[in-house]
Amino acid sequence: MKDKIIPVVAVLSLIFIILVSIIVGKKIKQYVPNSEEQNLEEYFGITADDEIAIELNHSIIEEKALLRNGEIYLDYNYVHDYLNDRFYWDTNENILLYTTSSDVIKAFADSKDFYTGRKKDSKSYKIVLVDVDKTYIALDYVAQYTDMEYEYIEEPGRVLVQTEWGTVKKVSVKRKTQLRVKNSVKSKILKELGKDETLIKLDSGKKWTKAATPDGLIGYVQNKRLGAETEETQAHEFEEQTFTHEMRDYEICMAWHQVTVPEANNNIVSVLQNTKGINVISPTWFYLNDNDGNIANLASADYVKYCHDKGIEVWGLVSNLENQEVSTTEVLTHTSKRENLENQIIAAAIQYGLDGINVDFEALESAVGESFIQFIRELSLKCDGNGIVLSVDNYVSSEYTKFYDREEQAVFADYLVVMGYDEHYAGSKESGSVASIGFVTKGADDIIAEGVPAEQVILGMPFFTRVWAEKLKDSDGDDAESASEDYVPYELSSEAVGMQSAQRLMEVNGAEKKWLEDMGQYYTEYVNGDTTYKIWFEDVKSIEEKLKVMNGHGFAGAAFWKLGLEDPAVWDTILKYIH
Repeated sequence: MKDKIIPVVAVLSLIFIILVSIIVGKKIKQYVPNSEEQNLEEYFGITADDEIAIELNHSIIEEKALLRNGEIYLDYNYVHDYLNDRFYWDTNENILLYTTSSDVIKAFADSKDFYTGRKKDSKSYKIVLVDVDKTYIALDYVAQYTDMEYEYIEEPGRVLVQTEWGTVKKVSVKRKTQLRVKNSVKSKILKELGKDETLIKLDSGKKWTKAATPDGLIGYVQNKRLGAETEETQAHEFEEQTFTHEMRDYEICMAWHQVTVPEANNNIVSVLQNTKGINVISPTWFYLNDNDGNIANLASADYVKYCHDKGIEVWGLVSNLENQEVSTTEVLTHTSKRENLENQIIAAAIQYGLDGINVDFEALESAVGESFIQFIRELSLKCDGNGIVLSVDNYVSSEYTKFYDREEQAVFADYLVVMGYDEHYAGSKESGSVASIGFVTKGADDIIAEGVPAEQVILGMPFFTRVWAEKLKDSDGDDAESASEDYVPYELSSEAVGMQSAQRLMEVNGAEKKWLEDMGQYYTEYVNGDTTYKIWFEDVKSIEEKLKVMNGHGFAGAAFWKLGLEDPAVWDTILKYIH
């Protein structure tokens, strides 16, 4: 019996020893550092011979650069979005534009030449490459106009781009170790690090520090392998552009004068006779009239002379709304057509002795936003060269109008006019105020928040109101439409009227108005037959509330749409706030 037990015990002991060996082996393996080296092409995501990895401010990005004939090229969209958004690419005419404070610099696709005005210069490389569905710009050319530095590292090809400056933390290696892909000894090795080698410290945890080598490898090092930490201030010499503006040393009191036919210019005497304090008038004289960038012109030299004799500047308005057959997008997205438009505007301004131009381009598609901004850049340089003030009309800020890029407008244009009205408009689905005080105040707050200096902002105010008509529908409520939760039992329409006309309508219909503190205006409603009429009044008191907003924000002045719709009494109030 004993002889039979011994073999069983031996087998069990052997099994136990094997199990213990396996467990111990796994434990040992768990703590043995990985000695495998990381393939750097895989690390940088390089998949083609002409691809170059991009590392921006110690962060490897997904986008890749191209290496062509020894030059590095970056995708235009990447350059525009992350390095310098003042570059503008005309996809229709294959022209790259860059606008400085004094010039527009042009470079054509697949050419080594670039033009500053009519002056031609050349590079040793092609500045712009068009490759199937992408456009690339030479990185050296980008750096010429951008506050950045870059360094090219071979094997594998990568370019280290820096656009951020300031204090950088550095740390030394106190004994030989490894830079690993992840914060684990089981992670692959990016680089063997020697004693006293210096790394850029990016982040640190309890056991590992995220760091970058001077040649752009970003990984992790064990804290126990690192020595003292130091700080270094990095700076880059770059001459920033200086932009100046054609500003007035007095508050602007501007009024728009709607002129739709040449004969209307003859009414300037009667239009101004009841006004007080106006120092700028903006007649609606010019509008985009065809897809080649030509403008219609209703200007009058006699009109300008009369205003000048009264001490009033004339800022001619240029619109894109009058000719519905014209595509604003077509004109703005073609450099040659856009330049034709600009040249015609400037020629008219010089011909008639205008003091300024007021651009009123509305209802633009978001896709044309970049081209609109380029239009403002180019037009501003032409205005500046001729001593002409450039003002641009803008909607109040919203998600839908971000592409108007009011901050960039303010860099080039002299004044931005915030149209603080049309809170509710002809196409609104519900009745409401044209310009409640909350709407106006938010518009004022938002344009400052967008980065526009207060001294460049002119607050637009309405001399008109809307009379809303809610006419009951001829519905018995039994059909599917009337049963819907969204059903509105009336048809809504509105009419824009002047201050005094709105007052007369209220009086004729025996209605009374009440002051709405939260709206900053009077309100009335009355019923006539099957129609309910509602009016949120613009009058002397509501305009005074808006003038308080103007003063409270330190704005450059106010503008009023439009002459002829105001109660003459409003001018005495305006004079109290605009001197």
